[in-house]
Amino acid sequence: MIAEVDIVGKNQHVVPHPGGGWQVKGAGNARATKRTSTQAEAATIARTIAINQKSERLIHGTDGRIRAKHSYGNDPFPPRG
Repeated sequence: MIAEVDIVGKNQHVVPHPGGGWQVKGAGNARATKRTSTQAEAATIARTIAINQKSERLIHGTDGRIRAKHSYGNDPFPPRG
């Protein structure tokens, strides 16, 4: 019997682009998947990719620190209650 395995894609990071605007980058990727003028637009694109890949979306602030994190895959620690 073959066990069913969930394939999880790369986490998607919304980060400032050095040349201005915002970018969506897959974890470990050197190049951006998409560059946008607003953080909101980049966050929407990253959300769609994360849902399709069953991964996480991490939104960074202008200082590079993570502001928000959303999981769209199998969460090993789901919320209780």
